[in-house]
Amino acid sequence: MLMLCAAIGPVTALANKPDAQQKTFIDNLLSQMTLQEKIGQLRMEYAAQGDAPQDMNTAIAAGNVGAMFTHPAANSTDLRRLQAMAVERSRLGIPLFFAGDVIHGRRTIFPINLGQASSWDLRAVEKSARVAAIEATNDGLDMTFAPVLDVSRDPRWGRISEGYGEDTHLASRMGEAAIRGLQRPHLAAPDSLMVCIKHFAGYGAVEGGRDYNTADMSEQRLHQDYLPPFKAAIEAKAGAVMTALSSLNGIPATANGWLLKDLLRTQWQFKGLVISDHGAVAELIDHGVARDGTQAAKAALTAGTQMSMSDRHYRDQLAGLIKQGQVSEAELDGAVRQVLTTKYELGLFDAPYQRLGADAASEQIGQHRAQARDMARRSLVLLKNRNRTLPLHKSMNIALIGPLADNAADMLGSWYANGRPEEVVTLRSGMHQAQAGKGRLRYAKGANIIDDPSALMLLADKHVDIDPSPPAAMLKQALAVARQADVIVAVLGEARGMSHEGASRTELGLPGGQRALLKALSDTGIPVVLVLMNGRPLALDDETKWADAVLETWYSGSEGGNAIADVLFGDYNPSGKLPVTFVRNVGQIPLYYNHLNTGRPFDAINPAPYRSRHFDVDDTPLFPFGFGLSYTQFDVSAPRLSTDRLRPGERLKVRVTVTNQGPLAGETTVQLYLRDLSASVSRPVKELKGFQNIFLEPGAARDLTLEIAPTALAFVDRNLQWVTEPGDFEVMVGLDSHHVKTATFERLP
Repeated sequence: MLMLCAAIGPVTALANKPDAQQKTFIDNLLSQMTLQEKIGQLRMEYAAQGDAPQDMNTAIAAGNVGAMFTHPAANSTDLRRLQAMAVERSRLGIPLFFAGDVIHGRRTIFPINLGQASSWDLRAVEKSARVAAIEATNDGLDMTFAPVLDVSRDPRWGRISEGYGEDTHLASRMGEAAIRGLQRPHLAAPDSLMVCIKHFAGYGAVEGGRDYNTADMSEQRLHQDYLPPFKAAIEAKAGAVMTALSSLNGIPATANGWLLKDLLRTQWQFKGLVISDHGAVAELIDHGVARDGTQAAKAALTAGTQMSMSDRHYRDQLAGLIKQGQVSEAELDGAVRQVLTTKYELGLFDAPYQRLGADAASEQIGQHRAQARDMARRSLVLLKNRNRTLPLHKSMNIALIGPLADNAADMLGSWYANGRPEEVVTLRSGMHQAQAGKGRLRYAKGANIIDDPSALMLLADKHVDIDPSPPAAMLKQALAVARQADVIVAVLGEARGMSHEGASRTELGLPGGQRALLKALSDTGIPVVLVLMNGRPLALDDETKWADAVLETWYSGSEGGNAIADVLFGDYNPSGKLPVTFVRNVGQIPLYYNHLNTGRPFDAINPAPYRSRHFDVDDTPLFPFGFGLSYTQFDVSAPRLSTDRLRPGERLKVRVTVTNQGPLAGETTVQLYLRDLSASVSRPVKELKGFQNIFLEPGAARDLTLEIAPTALAFVDRNLQWVTEPGDFEVMVGLDSHHVKTATFERLP
């Protein structure tokens, strides 16, 4: 290995050096790199568990790999071997960085992000991300491909589970909280995990909810609804950006120079690294914007995709493109400089092994599981509670029925990193521990999640536990157990692979025989509590009528069973609120709370023909955005405004009194919405602009003040500029997006 002694000494650098010294260091290093070594820095290859293939070892030792995308089970020992190959055997000793999908936990698995968003608790999200960062960096990771900032209003799309729901404001605030937890302000800190936000951009709006499909929308909508979470993340100092696999308005994101250069670099002043999604450069050929690998490599690099993940075309084609003058060496050097800058900021030139040490101590893991339980409890959403069916008494005789009631693997959800099913608390286990011999818990599976294994062949994650017993026999056994009970807890939903990448659905009801099982349980006349486990909003118009209580639990992670039991038995009062609308049937999609009013809005109180609605269904949501019940009853007063004539640049203070009118202590989230009543472009009927969590003892009341900043009144006009116009505005405050109290003010010229 040639150490750079003459020019810059050994390849070391202090991450806290001034920018000028950082630039000098990277300039000197870059000047000594061969063309192949430069190209190698733009390659992110796959690091499997255990020993790497010989050809990969050879490439790393030759300085021809820049980073590794790691297998979830790859540990620090595996990665240390690869790092030693780069640092101790390559000519310049440039370290690798290691990246992986730490979407909702590493070893300790938290609820999926749609569940975390249901908490509306930014502090809890930040703390959960901090745990994930500690565990991931203990395993040797320097970067995570998270958070997922795709706003999505289509539950058919399987990856809706990975993001924070349908709302721009909520997704932005959740993303900021996750970044605060994952990254340290000092990126070189050993427990700092650099974020690579994804998927840039518009991926959550693919047509028909079909994964990898095109996204086509007006530029005004793109800027107003889909880009702000990414902009907020950039302002929160996200270190890297991943391009979407989809095309946006006809141009694949990986080759979209407007997106990656004009917007990201020039307008937003992003200074970090841009990485392709897995295989995205090669997919430019299938997109039809490149004839072959040569054109694909050129299109991606010149558009601003600096690092290619698991793709051969940068490796094979860039040298020829540069020698032929089709790609400038300056373009190449700019991309390489950014990769080296990322490694510098991560502290890898000084301490290439600092995140490749010992595993976390057992007491630390215990603390992490306590946080996972707290996050899971906060993520649960009580959707129905007829006749106060919940909470249950621990002394009750309970029938626990359903294919997800004792299912550890599916509770982890998709992208469960290094989570281990054997460490998951199932609901059966959680309820058994909670009852502690006071009552009786009988279990029957009742039905499979899905009966036809061939339906799973196209899924990336094919794990589904299918009982070979005849469906009729399983149902009979379940009914026999149910008829002996005081109450039935039916645990139904989707396998984790059904809400995942490449897992789009056209029907959103309960799959397989689960629907028939629920109806049969309802027909017994015994109270039924429906516990949902799923990664997307399901369409359950009939099913919710058959149940006396409905609890949405998403995929709640390692401590899910304990958390759900806490809520079912009243040890924790549910406080979750939906981050996404639940439709009545698939035909209503897209249905989201912040829609435009149209010229012929439907009035449910005074229905009339020739109005914007479907005539064959109640066009309201099954459950609206922001909805969630409690075991107590909260009241929010009408909003009181600091002024009804707001001057430019002035902040509006909105005061409300929140009262706990029920018998139990509890927490809720007060939500603030705003409507621009008349503008130069049509504006939504309401938009979330703020929220605040509040805990109250029984009978207690407290005043809350929420503020509307001047920027909250701004919107994207027909010239794609953010503007604030004078006029009348309506303020709405409530505990969900549907049930609100209002006040108005005028924004002065």
